[in-house]
Amino acid sequence: MEFKHKSVLLDETIENLNIKPDGIYIDGTLGSGGHAYEICRRLSGRGRLFGIDQDEEAIKAASFRLREFRDRVTIIHNNYRNMKEELHSRGIDKVDGIVLDLGVSSYQLDSVERGFTYRTEAPLDMRMDRRKNVTAKDIVNSYSEKELYRIIKEYGEEKFAKSIAGRIVKHREDKEIKTTKELTSIIEEAIPLRFRIKGGHPAKRTFQAIRIELNEELSVLQETLQDMAELLRENGRLCIITFHSLEDRIVKVNFKNFENPCTCPPDFPVCVCGKRSMGAVISRKPILPTDSEINENKRAKSAKLRVFEKR
Repeated sequence: MEFKHKSVLLDETIENLNIKPDGIYIDGTLGSGGHAYEICRRLSGRGRLFGIDQDEEAIKAASFRLREFRDRVTIIHNNYRNMKEELHSRGIDKVDGIVLDLGVSSYQLDSVERGFTYRTEAPLDMRMDRRKNVTAKDIVNSYSEKELYRIIKEYGEEKFAKSIAGRIVKHREDKEIKTTKELTSIIEEAIPLRFRIKGGHPAKRTFQAIRIELNEELSVLQETLQDMAELLRENGRLCIITFHSLEDRIVKVNFKNFENPCTCPPDFPVCVCGKRSMGAVISRKPILPTDSEINENKRAKSAKLRVFEKR
């Protein structure tokens, strides 16, 4: 299956990057190379793009898509959490811009064998990086009821998290839960019928929660934002597209702290904590997709772009 993924908020992201032809740019979630291609088109022969992705299929797809720019592109098979180390190993200390397009790709959802979706029968996998040993099946069958409740409630924002966690534990006492359809059936049993027929598929939030936990999506984002801000040159920009309220909250709070890190009491006449601003938030409110983009690509509906500039 060909790796296809429609880049969300593409024009808005490229515009907000303020691309310099001779600059150095990072796409930390390379995917099939949609954002990267548009960056490369605006680079001179002296400009550079470093594309990072943990999915081997994305690496293959992006390598092919960006082949005409091979003289200015370096593609790295890794998680963007290791961005700083990967760049330093290549002699890069500062960059002019960084892009992250978070969440699961269309290709990953559409690849049945990857086990990301509740709509088809497949092994419970959900690994974005298939070099990892732990899969969604391990989480479903080894986490305690309390741990399952926590992730389903927190990452899935599922109001029936307690019931779903209890059902999972009860079912696995009889036999291991191995497939997406088995898990979907268990989730449906745990949700009252009147709530199953509205508000989208009943398994959507639980699958999302397990995927986020397995791939450490929120912790990786939280741990890496400071590194990314520090990598930026003066006037360099960090553009992050999120699809989940918890991701967006992490980005919003961190960007605000980068702009105003002062911890002094508000009644102090001068700052004495010594913490200095790293720059400014460009997007006071998140940049949202247009109605026409949402009509063309339903995945864009929940997308939000936030932009920070180093100063």
